[in-house]
Amino acid sequence: MDGISDVAVGVKRGSDELSMYNSPNSGMSSSSDGASNGSDSKKLRVEEAPPSRVLHIRKLPNEASETEVIALGLPFGKVTNILTLKGKNQAFLEMGTEEAAITMINYYTTVTPHIRNIPIFIQYSNHKELKTDAGNQRTQAVLQAVSAVQSGGSPSSDVQDALAAASSPVLRIIIDNMFYPVTLDVLQQIFSKFGTVMKIITFTKNNQFQALLQFSDPVNAQQAKLALDGQNIYNSCCTLRIDFSKLVNLNVKYNNDKSRDYTRPELPAGDGQPSLDSTVAAAFSKDSNSLLGKIPGALSPLSAAAAAAAAAGRVALAGQTGSSGVLLVSNLNEEMVTPQSLFTLFGVYGDVQRVKILYNKKDSALIQMSDANQAQLAMSHLNGQKVYGKIIRVTLSKHQTVALPRDGLDDQGLTKDFANSPLHRFKKPGSKNFQNIFPPSATLHLSNIPQDVTEDDLRLLFSNAGGTVKAFKFFQDRKMALIQMSTVEEAIQALIDLHNYNMGGNQHLRVSFSKSTI
Repeated sequence: MDGISDVAVGVKRGSDELSMYNSPNSGMSSSSDGASNGSDSKKLRVEEAPPSRVLHIRKLPNEASETEVIALGLPFGKVTNILTLKGKNQAFLEMGTEEAAITMINYYTTVTPHIRNIPIFIQYSNHKELKTDAGNQRTQAVLQAVSAVQSGGSPSSDVQDALAAASSPVLRIIIDNMFYPVTLDVLQQIFSKFGTVMKIITFTKNNQFQALLQFSDPVNAQQAKLALDGQNIYNSCCTLRIDFSKLVNLNVKYNNDKSRDYTRPELPAGDGQPSLDSTVAAAFSKDSNSLLGKIPGALSPLSAAAAAAAAAGRVALAGQTGSSGVLLVSNLNEEMVTPQSLFTLFGVYGDVQRVKILYNKKDSALIQMSDANQAQLAMSHLNGQKVYGKIIRVTLSKHQTVALPRDGLDDQGLTKDFANSPLHRFKKPGSKNFQNIFPPSATLHLSNIPQDVTEDDLRLLFSNAGGTVKAFKFFQDRKMALIQMSTVEEAIQALIDLHNYNMGGNQHLRVSFSKSTI
C-alpha cells in the first residue's frame, strides 16, 4: 500500500481527517515532532474525536510493517482491519469493539507506544469503521496470520509480552521434551529458512534449554514464530515454544557452541567449543518426518556420518566417546531414599536400567539410564531439585555401567536391576510419552484413572502422600486429570509415591509432571 492512491480505496472519501493528510503542508511527516504550529493545532483537533473502534496512528518509522502495527492492538482484543499510508508514516487500525479501542487508548496514554524504538502517536479516528477494498487479499492474509498467533499465543491480558511483538526481531525459544540435544547449528539451520539469522545465544534456565535468536528483520521473526511455534524438531520430541523477546538487539561476545554472531566471524571462541564447520553442518542428513534429520551429540559435535546414521535409524547416541548413560546422584536423604524411589523419579526422563545406592556413602547413588541422551535429560531436569527435603546434585558418572553384586552376596538391597521392568515409559519407539517430558512442576498429570474414582478420592490419596492439594481438574473423559500440589517438592514426592499406584481392578495410576497449571 503506497501513497495516497490507496487512501481512496481504504477510507470514506471527503472526511476532514483525510483532507488533512492530503494537504502537502500538513507537517505530519515522521520527522516533524509537532514543531510546526499547524501540526499541533491539527493534533488537538483530531484528539477531540469521540471514542471509536478505529484508531489513527501517526509518526510511524518508514520501514514499519503492517504486522508491527497490528501487534500494537493485539493485547487489547481482535484487530479487524488495517490501512497503512506509507508515504505519510501513518496508519488506521480497526479494533473488533469500541471497548477494546478505549482500553488501548487508555493504556497508551500512560505508556508511550514504540515501533522499532521510535515513539509513535495513537488517537481515536473520526471514522467509525474502515471501508477498505474487500479484495485486498494481502491485508486479510496478514490479519488472519496475526489472529492465528493471537489465538495460540499469549493471553490478551498479558499486555507487555504482546507489545514486544510490535518491534522485536529477537525470538525467545524454549525446547520442551528435549529427548535429543539441540545445538546452535540446528537452530540456525531451521530458522534461516525464514530470513537472515544474525545472532544466536543459547543457555539453560529453569532446567530448560533456551535460546535467543535475532533476525535481521522483525517480519522474519513474526513469520518464523507463526510457522514453527509448537513444531517438533525431531520425531515426537524437541518441541519448539517460541515467543518474542523484549530485547531488540543481542550482544554476543564469543563465537562458539553456546553463542554466535554471524555478522562478526572474527570474534574469539572464549571458553566454549569452537563451532562446527559450516560444510560439516550442511552434510547432516535430512529426514522427512522432522524439521531436521540431525541429532548432534550431547556434549560435543559428532561426525556428520554418525549423526546422519543416528537420525536415519532413530538410534540412541552416546554423545561423545567417554560419555555414558550413568549418573552420579549425591546429597540424597539416606533415611528415605530407595532404589525404587530413584527408579520412579529418574524414570520420568528415560528408562532406568540399574540403581546402586553406594554402600559406604548412602547419600549417593549411581543410576544407569538406557543411553547418554536420557542421562543428559534427567541431569538437566533433576539437578538442583528438592527430594525428601534435600537439594540433590546430579552429574554424569565416569562409570560406563552399574555393576550388580556378585552372586550370593547380599548388599542389603542397595542395588537393583530394572532392565526388564514393565514400567519403562520409553520402550515403544515414537511413544506419546516422548512428547510429554517436562521439568518437575507443582502440577501433575494423572492418567489411567478408573471410571468410578472421584475427585475426592484422588484429593485424599494425594494429601495422604504428605502434601497439600491446591487445585484439581478432570479432563472431559475423566480418565485423565491435573492435580496441583503446593510446591514442586510435594509434587515430586507424590509422583514417587503414587506413580503406578493400584487403583483397584488392576488399574495402575500413571503420574507425570505437567506443563499446564490449573
